[in-house]
Amino acid sequence: MIREAKESDCINLAALSLEVWLTIYSIDGIRAEISKYALSTFTEDYFRALLNDPKYQLLVSLDGDYFRGFALLNLESQFEKAENGFEIQKLYVHGPFRGKGIGQNLLSEIIARYGNKFWLYTWVRNKSIEFYKKFGFVDIGQYNFKFGNHIIENRVFAYGRT
Repeated sequence: MIREAKESDCINLAALSLEVWLTIYSIDGIRAEISKYALSTFTEDYFRALLNDPKYQLLVSLDGDYFRGFALLNLESQFEKAENGFEIQKLYVHGPFRGKGIGQNLLSEIIARYGNKFWLYTWVRNKSIEFYKKFGFVDIGQYNFKFGNHIIENRVFAYGRT
């Protein structure tokens, strides 16, 4: 089942985010800047603030009481031009359930609720790049940012381009 997140979900969203983020971004190991960022960012308060901000939408994928994944949308964020649509800031699926259709279901729900023009960026070493390409995303650019003393190279993918 996919539904809009509610305040009581915030603790599970925080835990799921920590698992996914550390799995993706600490493939070379854990270091202090990674730990500090993850533990200070993915908190109940972080998700509570998102739920109370009208520019964000947060969908959760559940199996009974168990969280399998979520999508965080920023409906006001743009990449280069409005035609690229809104941003999917996070599309996180709990590790044991990757490859089981949860990401596809979340993307289909996003399309049904908010339209089919959106974009996201992902780290060049993220295994999800092939998933996005298979779903129909197109590589439209690069977005890098500094994280500690490292430059994180990301690719930008858009969906719904004509």
